[in-house]
Formats: sequence, structure tokens, C-alpha cells
Amino acid sequence: MRNHLPQHADMLQFEVQDQQLLVGGKSLEQIACMLDKEVFYAYDRRVVKAQIDKFHQHIPSAIKLHYAIKANPYPPLVQAMRPWVEGFDVASQKEMLIALQSGMPVRDISFAGPSKQAPEIRAAIASGVTLHVESETELARAIELGRQLGTKPVIAFRVNPAFELKASGMKMGGGPKQFGIDEERLFELLPTLDYSEFEFRGFHIFWGSQNLRSDAIVDAHNNTFALARQLLKLTPVPVQTINLGGGLGIPYFPGESRLDLAPVGENLQRLLEDYPDLAALELVIELGRFLVAEGGIYASRITDIKLSRGQTFLMTNGGLHHHLSNSGNFGQVIRKNYPVALGNKMGQPASEEKVTAVGPLCTPLDTLADKMALPQAEIGDWLVVFQSGAYGPTASPQDFLGHPHVAEILL
Repeated sequence: MRNHLPQHADMLQFEVQDQQLLVGGKSLEQIACMLDKEVFYAYDRRVVKAQIDKFHQHIPSAIKLHYAIKANPYPPLVQAMRPWVEGFDVASQKEMLIALQSGMPVRDISFAGPSKQAPEIRAAIASGVTLHVESETELARAIELGRQLGTKPVIAFRVNPAFELKASGMKMGGGPKQFGIDEERLFELLPTLDYSEFEFRGFHIFWGSQNLRSDAIVDAHNNTFALARQLLKLTPVPVQTINLGGGLGIPYFPGESRLDLAPVGENLQRLLEDYPDLAALELVIELGRFLVAEGGIYASRITDIKLSRGQTFLMTNGGLHHHLSNSGNFGQVIRKNYPVALGNKMGQPASEEKVTAVGPLCTPLDTLADKMALPQAEIGDWLVVFQSGAYGPTASPQDFLGHPHVAEILL
């Protein structure tokens, strides 16, 4: 019966030796000793680099790759990715400073966000990064702050397109959205602006994220190129760059498969040939979780095993305060399990009994795995959550109930 149920995608990106999961060549026990912590995130730079290489193998080289730091702003990881990508996108002043301190050229750093505050805009103007402006008020504010600083702001317009990404894990374009300026309003606005008041770079067309269907992404790219051409025709000054968005997803849940990039890349090559006016510009695809999620694990120690009315609970020292998205409370309507394993019993057969792994918090929401088939667990085993390299510590309520913060390491 179990074999007929939807399964998680394989998690073969990490090495295994003598049933021990290795991250960056280190076992979980070794990492725990290095950190003096028994609950941690570990990121494998080799896996992250392999994912970036996979992107470049399929996507035309004329299209640049930018990393959206919000997915994982851990400074050593950002620093490691600096030579592997061609730009960074940030969503706060803190992320902007991480990007600048990595050595990424300021021209290749963009700052997005639907409600930027004056200090953030001022900091972006002072540094010279490109502001992805998301409203007319924000544009006026940036121009005024630029006057005060004696520096023209560097501006690109984030566009809320009329189309939506089909079957997207998170739709960020189409319909009413807090993100960007509606395309129809931008059509009216572009011919009327005084471009002498700012340095104009181009457009950011973002339509969604976490999509595993290549046909849906192909359709979105077709619509994006058509919209970009319309924007070019309406802009009375040269356009330098078009950010084509991202949208590429990774498999988290049973029944999901890894995205097939081949048709996406083939279609982009066709679009470059069909739109020579756009191909002459700097074209960017901006990705976050697609680049880093596969390369990270979250490990916690099983500290107790409890039987309650026929249900076995694996009690751990980790939980939703460290990994909110895995708990199902970061956007899931119905909670589904991430891929989970016992990191010191890799390859052992699963027990017939299904177990639930929970954390130390006083809430039933603190669940790491719900009724999953795992090898026979013992106190002291390592519970590992895969696909944890994105939206981990910085997307979690680490101060909830006053428990210790989680450690991180790049190996």
C-alpha cells in the first residue's frame, strides 16, 4: 500500500558514508562538535554550486543570473555565491549591506520591496544600488531624497503584469497586488515622466515563484517578452535592463518532481531570436530558493520517544521556531511533510510504524514530520529535514517562547 502513495523526490544531492549523512564532507556528529550545538542548519556549497551549474547548462548564456538574498542571507553563503552569480537582489537595508560587503559591483545589486521606508531609500541612493520602484509615491519620494543627497537615484520599475503564472506556489503578479505598478498604469505613466530627475535602468517583471511546471514557466516567459516589448516602445529613453522574474521551483512535498529546465531554456533561446530588440539588452533571471534550498539541511537531536494512545512521537530539540516553513505555517493551507530522514541511519529500511516528530514548544503547531515512515528511531538519533537551504532561520520566529537560536554553518 505504501508504495502506491505519492513519494518525495529523491534527496541524492548529499553524500552518504556508512549510513551517515555528510554535508560538505562532514557527518552530523562532526558538525555538532564544530558548532558545539545539537540543532543547526548546514549548507553544502558543492550542492549550491551544482544547482547554479544546472541553471547555466540549460538557460542561454545571454541571460544573467541574480540571487535573491531574501531566500537565505547567511553572509558566508552570500560571499561564496558572489563569483557564481552575476548580481544580487535585496529586500532590506540589512540585505543591501550584506550584498555590498560581498564585493558584488553596485551596478549589479537591486533593491525590491513594496513598502520601502525613507531611510532604506536614502541608503540605496547613497550606495548607488538600483531601486526597483513599486509605486508612483515611491518614485516621487526617491527623487526628492536624491535631491537632498545631491545624487540621482538609479531606478527600475517593478511591473505588476496582467497575466498570472499558472500553477504557481506563490503568485506575485496578475490581478490586484501590493507588488509593483500595474502594467496598464505604467503604459500611461512612462511617456509623461521627467527622466532627467533619475537614472533610468529598466523594468522588473515578476509574476510568481515556486513553480514546477515547465509549460507554465514557458507561457509566463512568452507573456513577459511580449510585455517587455510594449514597455520598450512606450519608454522615451534607452532601456538598459529587463529583469524577467524567477518562478523556478523545487520539490518539497510527496508527488512533486524536480523542474525540467530543458524546455524552459529552449523556449528562452527561441524568444531571444524572435525579440532581437530585447536580446540586445541586459536580461536577468532572479532566483532564490531554486539556487539554495536543495543545498541545506536542518538537523535536530531526538531527545525522547513518547507513546500516546497508539501514536509514537519523536521529541526533538528543534521546531517551528527554527524552521517555520517546514511546520506548515509559512503559507501552507494544509500541512504537508518536507522530506525527512534519520541522518545517522541513511539507507536503513523504514519501520512499519509511522511516527510524528515534534519540537519543544507549547503548541501543537510545532511539528517537524507528521505520521512518516522512518527507520526505527532511538534517543540520540539525528532527525534531518531536507530542502532547508531557503527561508529557514530568518523566516522563523526564533524568539518564540525564549528557546535558543539555531546555529548555521557553510561547508
